[in-house]
Amino acid sequence: MSVWQYLFPIFDPDVKNWPVEARLLRWMTLFWLLVGLAVLFSASYALADSRFGNGLYYFTRQVIWVWVGLIVFNSLVRSPLQNLLKIAPWMMLLVLGLILFTLVPGLGENINGATRWIKLGPILLQPSEFMKPFLVLQGAAVFGGWYRLSIAQRFTWIGIFGLVLAAILLQPNLSTTALCGMTLWLIALGSGLPLAYMGGTALLGVTMAVVSVTFREYQRRRILSFMNPWEDPRGDGYQLVQSLLAIGSGGPTGTGYGLSQQKLFYLPFPDTDFIFAVFSEEFGFIGGILLLLMLLIYGTLALRVTILCRHRVKRLVALGSMVVLIGQALLNMGVATGSLPTTGLPFPLFSYGGSSSLASLFLAGLLIRVAREDNETENVPKTRKRPRNLTA
Repeated sequence: MSVWQYLFPIFDPDVKNWPVEARLLRWMTLFWLLVGLAVLFSASYALADSRFGNGLYYFTRQVIWVWVGLIVFNSLVRSPLQNLLKIAPWMMLLVLGLILFTLVPGLGENINGATRWIKLGPILLQPSEFMKPFLVLQGAAVFGGWYRLSIAQRFTWIGIFGLVLAAILLQPNLSTTALCGMTLWLIALGSGLPLAYMGGTALLGVTMAVVSVTFREYQRRRILSFMNPWEDPRGDGYQLVQSLLAIGSGGPTGTGYGLSQQKLFYLPFPDTDFIFAVFSEEFGFIGGILLLLMLLIYGTLALRVTILCRHRVKRLVALGSMVVLIGQALLNMGVATGSLPTTGLPFPLFSYGGSSSLASLFLAGLLIRVAREDNETENVPKTRKRPRNLTA
């Protein structure tokens, strides 16, 4: 990569040589990102101004993280996937160590009752977000080569995956645990593992979730308030009630960009967990449908890459990346609309957060890399034709 491409990673003259799926996914990722930055600017301005006296506080920091993320993204789409698969187990273990670090009293940064962050000066890092792409890579490697592994290797990696999920759950972070568990389960299902294994694993996952909700009162209250938020609109149901008011206030066409009223200190977390509610209020039902259409197109392209991929492990990498990006967006929308219990799951490339932005761009880069590598012209070396002997 040239210095110009590092400084301005959006511009890449080599894109025209990519397969069509890779090109479309790249431009759709950039479009998704630009829309997200515009929505974040509107959703965070009043909040940042009240907290820091600078309405651009959150937006400028997000732009810096996005710039770093685009450099990582541009590097990934040019790096052989095999190299990433080689370092994935070590990176996953490193990130697992960081997650365990947050569980040590006094070391993890406690925000809103959860210790999910590590503070490095003015920077907050959320290790569980960085776990997502490496979990996809290693999950694809393990389940893609399942029948080549020994019994000991299989149990070792199942144990490590279980430890990862347990560590995230203890932060506590039930929503990310559920997303990571669901991603691993779908990767394993896509690899062709027996349905008996899959059914038993699904039952174990549901049991873990039930146990977590049983022993954590705040999670139990969230589920109960989700079932009837109007019963306690100023208490446990407050977040969902304000989100529904924001979405309902948008009407068919919305109040207009920047004109949301609920973001003015009524709606909690308008820049992160409930950014879709701000989007819906400003762009209305039509805007919400268009956003769903964008996700549908993106998911369809990702699914096409997955189905057409001829390499088993790479196909599972594409599947896992698609599940995290599209699944997390739909889960966030489900929470904001009251279709799912309230959880702290960000909207990829929309919500404020450097760790989330980096992880999302990493996953998008993996997906596009699979689309590039599966192109026959990149995998099959060109052979030079022997010149005909014209004198014969």
